[in-house]
Amino acid sequence: MNLLHLKSGTDVRGTAVNPENPAQIDLTDEAVRRISGAFARFLAKKQGKPASSLLLSVGHDSRVSAERIRRAVLLELTAAGVQILDCGLCSTPAMFMTTQTENCDGAVQITASHHPWDRNGLKFFTPEGGLSGAEITAILEDAEKTPPADFSGEIKATPIDYLSTYCAHLRDLICQGVNSPDDYDRPLKGLKIVVDAGNGVGGFYADRVLSPLGADTTGSCFLKPDGMFPNHIPNPENKQAMDSIRAATLRAHADLGVIFDTDVDRGGAVTADGEELNRNRLVAVAASIALEENPGGYVVTDSVTWAGLTDFIEQTLGGHHIRFKRGYKNVIDEAERRQSLGENTPLAIETSGHAAFRENYYLDDGAYLVTRIIIKLCLLKREGKTLSDLIADLCAPAEEAEIRLTITDPDFHARGERLIQFVEEKASGEKDVRIATDSYEGAKIIFDAEDIKGFFIFRLSVHDPVIPINFACDISGGLLKIARTLLAWLSDAEGLDLSPLQQFCGEF
Repeated sequence: MNLLHLKSGTDVRGTAVNPENPAQIDLTDEAVRRISGAFARFLAKKQGKPASSLLLSVGHDSRVSAERIRRAVLLELTAAGVQILDCGLCSTPAMFMTTQTENCDGAVQITASHHPWDRNGLKFFTPEGGLSGAEITAILEDAEKTPPADFSGEIKATPIDYLSTYCAHLRDLICQGVNSPDDYDRPLKGLKIVVDAGNGVGGFYADRVLSPLGADTTGSCFLKPDGMFPNHIPNPENKQAMDSIRAATLRAHADLGVIFDTDVDRGGAVTADGEELNRNRLVAVAASIALEENPGGYVVTDSVTWAGLTDFIEQTLGGHHIRFKRGYKNVIDEAERRQSLGENTPLAIETSGHAAFRENYYLDDGAYLVTRIIIKLCLLKREGKTLSDLIADLCAPAEEAEIRLTITDPDFHARGERLIQFVEEKASGEKDVRIATDSYEGAKIIFDAEDIKGFFIFRLSVHDPVIPINFACDISGGLLKIARTLLAWLSDAEGLDLSPLQQFCGEF
């Protein structure tokens, strides 16, 4: 059985629902059972004890296929003799926390993050964190060789309301962090905070974290889990999603708006005046919070951040900014590596909204990120300041954009690597153009001409047959010149659909 195609970086993902053609489902019950059994064997070997001595937790997000996949996971783990805590609807970060507070040897979360409703997947944790790409590959290779257990008995799992435990943990963090002299147990009294959960798991944050602490959450939207995501994609990087929380924040005259992705491992926010705190601005806020307690510390980000963010982290905050290759696990692993070498590295964060604080196990947790932002909002309010004041010195480029080009070659990895080399060759012969030395992936091409002053990053997507291109320019009108130069370079390239770039150049 071919299962390696289900590998998506450090997760397992595939099509779980296909009403028009059920035969096209690749995350079948058999596939899920094989992979679950392989994870149990992997964990037994890693922990050095038989599967019958393992304690595993299992949870899921709001997707319509969750119940079917949950049953397949529980069935195979029961067959392996594993002791199971059934957490039901839960966030991905909460599932990791079961390995810290419930003594679980591992955790399985059924989720496909922000991907469409018809997708689903499996994410695995040990007490040390998420699995590496190599470990996922090994599990899938084992699963391909080993059929599901011959078992049709009764599922044995202990139901547990772990999300309540996790919410209590977040409430405690806010109470301790704000330390309100007026009302310690209701530190958010007088604040209006709206939540947009996009019908994912994150609605709990409004009802079970903010409201009990005194916050007015009137105006929150799409809190009810609905695996069809009827209102917008739960994704802080998505324009429609950010437009939704921005509108809700302004409509409610709220002090803050917060938004999560489907399984709450990413977050974003909107200030009272409608300023979006996502991507580079979100990184700046998180860095301000992390470095306040770690002077001179290192902040590891992905490679597509602004030059102005580097200046903000290093000149305004007095820290060190390390750009690394995209992929939240890559950024987290680099932060952990630097920390192990004795470098004070309190934060790893992607512009996508994956933020991992060292004091929180380097766990990418959208609810924890938002919790830290809310604490900071309260402390700033005492000083008569706002979150916008916190990042007032952050310089944004005059223009920025992202375009995604589809690779039409079936062997998209090989084609993508050739295209990156092709772009570098084109750039090497141009005046006032140079190839950056600080890019860990793809090609970062810098334009130094006086009327441009910008760059683009041309890279290969980790999971999909796509070339994302991130543009930024410090001169108004320079971005179009950069884009048109790139279009000219790619005009004779093969295996790439240029239509989005062509449209961009014609409409910009």
